Amino acid sequence: MERPSHPTSTQLPALFEEAIRDFFASRSDLVTGIGGGYETAVGALESYILRGGKRVRPAFAWTGWLGAGGDPGAEGADAVVRACAALEFVQACALVHDDIIDASTTRRGSPTVHVEFEDLHRRSGWAGDSAHYGESVAILLGDVALAWADDMIRESGIDAAAAARVSPVWSAMRTEVLGGQFLDIGNEARGDETVEAATRVNRYKTAAYTIERPLHLGAALQGADTDLIAAYRTFGTDIGIAFQLRDDLLGVFGDPSITGKPSGDDLIAGKRTVLFAHSLVRADESNPAVAAELRAAIGSELSPADVDHLRTVIVELGAVDDVESQIDTLVTSATVALEASTATDDAKERLTAMALAATKRTH
Repeated sequence: MERPSHPTSTQLPALFEEAIRDFFASRSDLVTGIGGGYETAVGALESYILRGGKRVRPAFAWTGWLGAGGDPGAEGADAVVRACAALEFVQACALVHDDIIDASTTRRGSPTVHVEFEDLHRRSGWAGDSAHYGESVAILLGDVALAWADDMIRESGIDAAAAARVSPVWSAMRTEVLGGQFLDIGNEARGDETVEAATRVNRYKTAAYTIERPLHLGAALQGADTDLIAAYRTFGTDIGIAFQLRDDLLGVFGDPSITGKPSGDDLIAGKRTVLFAHSLVRADESNPAVAAELRAAIGSELSPADVDHLRTVIVELGAVDDVESQIDTLVTSATVALEASTATDDAKERLTAMALAATKRTH
């Protein structure tokens, strides 16, 4: 595929996907040589990465690079595409491992990786526990994805100066997303119900590696000054948190045919989201019996009727309005920071559109 000299937002996903396919092809001989079914497993990882997804993270990185003065028609632009596409491997690692942690069975309308390999083990009549095998394979494939993210950006072809600028940003992003996942499971284990704790998870588990650091990465690739980087990070943090708040709403109220996940999945999985935290704050203030009901229900086996009832309770408490208001406030704050920045006008327009798409989405 020949890269357009000035790719539009609708053309970008195909460019990133081509870069990902090329990277998998570059590892084919090594993987095949290992044998023992490894090629099949890696093939499943490739299918997982390329199945669906909007390529949000590389798109923000690319647009951050453009906004800092990057020239999509320049000779080094292909290397930037590859560097940005490497973010999809970080995303794959996070999702594959997150699905194990949350015991999720579907992702984007298909079985999660651990379920796929659990089913393979069972159908094949292999020795041992099928569920344990599936989880073990998924853990390893998540590790492969993270290792290959590093390989892909290192081999992207960016020059030495850009690589040196990118390195600390990349390292911080990896540490933050893993730290955010740690905070998430810690909150659930300790039963931390506060809005502050849930927001901290959103900040590091989602916002940092979804928008903030990708924008920072794009700026670093181009050698942007500290003021633009600071503006990008403010914008990215606010929109990233708003993105996750929208995800919290979809995790309770989303249509499974659109989201690809079971209805009310977050309630059944026991996720201590900002939405749930707001619900408890309001229930504790107005109706302790309802608060006790919410605490007893979260993370339990819920029937469709139970989920519908909890949805009604959450709406009537006003928690949905709280979250919608918070999303609006964050989007406004992010827009102000972006408009005051030195990013190019075209990038500002693109980023504003991307922010709205991320925070108003239905899946």
